[in-house]
Amino acid sequence: MEVSEARRLEDLEVENARLKKLLAEAMLDMEALKVVVKGKP
Repeated sequence: MEVSEARRLEDLEVENARLKKLLAEAMLDMEALKVVVKGKP
């Protein structure tokens, strides 16, 4: 693996981690909204 390929891979891994975090936060927001819509038991 060349240096440029390794750097590209690292950049993609960082971006992937960022996107996974955004997805997790969005899913938590959706669950919170579901609770609000249903009303508290």
